[in-house]
Amino acid sequence: MFYLQDFSLLQFNLTHGDAALLTSVLQVTLSSRNPNGRIGIYYDRLDACAAYKGQQFTAATFLPPGYLGHNDVAVWSPYLYGTAVPLAPYLADALSQDESAGNLLLYVRVDGRLRWKVGSWISGHYRLQANCPAFLIVDSGKSQSDAPAPIIRFQQNTACSVVV
Repeated sequence: MFYLQDFSLLQFNLTHGDAALLTSVLQVTLSSRNPNGRIGIYYDRLDACAAYKGQQFTAATFLPPGYLGHNDVAVWSPYLYGTAVPLAPYLADALSQDESAGNLLLYVRVDGRLRWKVGSWISGHYRLQANCPAFLIVDSGKSQSDAPAPIIRFQQNTACSVVV
């Protein structure tokens, strides 16, 4: 089971011109819990990225591999970077509208490979895909004259959908 525990937008700039470009820096905190008392999990390769309406806007960031024993928890807090990522015009418009409306739904995706361990037996590789919604509230600060930029808050820990 994967959980998105925290999501911080450190930089999030959408520029409109000949092409819409999004530059972003995010820090996320992801955790994985193995609820099984008999099966261990080897995470051999994990990569995390951020997406909006299906379009990835940060580069994939490598998460350290490891073993998750019975009832163990692993926590990762990677930075996700995207520099001048081109967005389709309809996505740039939708992103601007969502931000203006005060609600933003972004996703953290984790892709990787894992193996199961039962006793001394270790399985072959399986593909892992986790999709974690991050619902953000945007406070534009219009009521505060000294607020130069919107304040964006992550609402709550969320469980991720996982496909193996």
